[in-house]
Order: sequence, then C-alpha cells, then structure tokens
Amino acid sequence: MKNKTKKNTTTTTTYDNANSNNPWSTLINKGTTLTTFTTIALFVFLIRFLVSLYPYSGFNTPPKFGDFEAQRHWMEITINLPVRDWYKNGTFNDLSYWGLDYPPLTAYQSWVHGVFLRFFHPESVELFDSRGHESYLGKQLMRWTVISSDALIFFPAVLYFIIVHYNQTSRSRKTDLALHITMLLLNPCLILIDHGHFQYNCISLGFTVAAVAAILSEKDLVGSVFYCLALNHKQMSAYFAPAFFSHLFGKCLRRKHPLLEVTKLGLVVLGTFAAVWWPYLYSTQSFLEILSRLAPFERGIFEDYVANFWCATSIIIKWKRLFATGPLKLLSFSATIISCFPSMVQQIKSPSNKGFLYALLNCSLAFYLFSFQGWYYFLPSKSAS
Repeated sequence: MKNKTKKNTTTTTTYDNANSNNPWSTLINKGTTLTTFTTIALFVFLIRFLVSLYPYSGFNTPPKFGDFEAQRHWMEITINLPVRDWYKNGTFNDLSYWGLDYPPLTAYQSWVHGVFLRFFHPESVELFDSRGHESYLGKQLMRWTVISSDALIFFPAVLYFIIVHYNQTSRSRKTDLALHITMLLLNPCLILIDHGHFQYNCISLGFTVAAVAAILSEKDLVGSVFYCLALNHKQMSAYFAPAFFSHLFGKCLRRKHPLLEVTKLGLVVLGTFAAVWWPYLYSTQSFLEILSRLAPFERGIFEDYVANFWCATSIIIKWKRLFATGPLKLLSFSATIISCFPSMVQQIKSPSNKGFLYALLNCSLAFYLFSFQGWYYFLPSKSAS
C-alpha cells in the first residue's frame, strides 16, 4: 500500500515538472490564461471601438487635417506610385504635404491598408483628389485598419509574452495574471494615440513585445527578427535598442563559441534589414535620402509641447538660443548613452531575464527624457521639409 502511494506521488510530481518545462502549459492549466485573456481582450476591444467613434485629431482642420490625413495620404502615395518614389519629392509626391518619414515597413503597411481602402472605397485613396478626404465610410475603414492591426499583431504578442512570463514565475505570483494582462492591453496612451489621435503604434509595439517574449524563452534569433521588424516600422523602437544589444551580447559571451553566436545574431539582423530595405538599396543616395527623413534634426532638440528633460529645463536654460543644432545633438546623444550605460554594463556582465526587463524600462526612459526630439515619435508626423 505504501509503495503504491509513493508511486502515484512520483508520477504526479513528474507530470507537474513536465508541465512546468512546457512554455504553453500555462495555456491549458485549467484554461486560466486563455479564458482570462479572452475576457479582458473583448472588453478592451470595446473600449477601442468606443474611442474610435469620436473625432480624431485634425478633423475638419485644413490644410493638413492632422495625423489621420497623414496615414491616409501614405496609403494614397504607396498604392499609386512605384515603391522607389515613395520617399522622393516630385510632381506626384509633395514631401511638404505629409511626406513619408517612417521606415519602409510602415510604407509597406500603408500599401496593404491602401489596397484594402481602394477595394471598398476607391475615392478615399485617389491620387491628389483624395487630399483631406473625411467621408464617414472612409473614416470607418481607416479605424478598422487600426483595430485589425491590434488584433493581428499586438494582442497575440501580449498573449505570447504572458504565456512565457508566467511560465517562468512562481505559482504565488500567478494571481496577478488578470492585472498584468489588463495593464498591457488597456494602456490609455496606446488607445488614445492609435484609436483617438490615429496612428499604428500597436504594430511596432507588438513586434517589440514579441521580441521580448522570444528572448525570455531563449529564442534569441527569433527575437532579433521581431525586434528588427519593430525598428523598421517606427523609429520609436530604438528606445529599447541598448537593452536588446547588451542582453544578447552578454548572453553570447557566456556561450561555448561566443564569436559564432555573435556572428549568427549579426547575420540575422543584417538579413532582416536587407529584406525590408531591399527596394532602396540600389544606390547609396536613395538609402541616405530615406535616413535623412527619419531623423529631422532641423526641427530642434524639442518642440513647444514636448515634456522631456530639455523642454522642462528650458525654463531656466535656453538650450535653443545658447547652442546650435550640432552641439545639442552631441549633448543629447551623450546624456542618453550615459543614462543607458549602467543597465547595459549590468546586462553584458551578468545577463538575466529579470535584468533584461529592467534594462528595457531604464533605456526607454533614458531615450524619452534625453534623446533629440525624444517625444517626436509619439506625436503627429510632421514633414521635415
């Protein structure tokens, strides 16, 4: 009788250990994760839908009509012009009117959504004639493109992260599951900017979250691809670059063949960038022209409505009056790197999943506070012209 009891206990323990080593075991553990996530996701979708019913920033405000018009115009340009002309100023593409100033993956996304709009409502993306288009159907279709982007990219990425993270935490902390899912999906900044003001931050943030989840589950190459996609969708993702670099580099140094591991990561990164930028790699000039649009330094170190370090301290120190753009760029770069440096050193010396998450927080805050035009990527896109 005793032996039988011991055998059953051993079997149960073995089963529990097997489940704990399976990254998807949390999904099927009494259905808690999937049920909780689905319930919260439905509620969050309702909030997004309600926010999208209200007027967007720039509504009925000529001549540029706000960021809604910028995103619509990018769809107009990408489906009507050859890919090589998307970032070029010309007769059919006036860069002073909401010219593309995000990386190529945003342009490809605009093309996909533009094809969708052209199928259901062609007049909303007609070349020239659609400028300032604000019809009810056009608005609803545009809103749907953002909600669908959330559903296809951001929400699955959050679920992936939750599964990975909670598979690595103790059972006592899993009581916070609903709270953490809600915090991620009900982020008011993301909802207001994407669904109220109108942007597609959910795509770049979704790729970033997926990259973090992949790296936490030791899938470094997959995580590198996801993060490169995030960088190639919005420059905002560069906020996390020091954390990703230092963590992955630190892990490579502790493996049996460090040089091989670094080479593998480098090839994956270069390959992903090359695939995204391929249409623009036919000449150095074309590549540099796009880069110049991604970093509009002539707009200054901050704008009047930016709430970062430079804006806050400008009450006392008139940065724009005292220094030219060149010295300000150097000052901004130095302050940002110095702020990120402790987290980077810690991750290179002793990489860990917990330390990686803290490094992501520290580096993103450093970029927000000290980078040149640090708040630029969260605000309406403005032409550099």
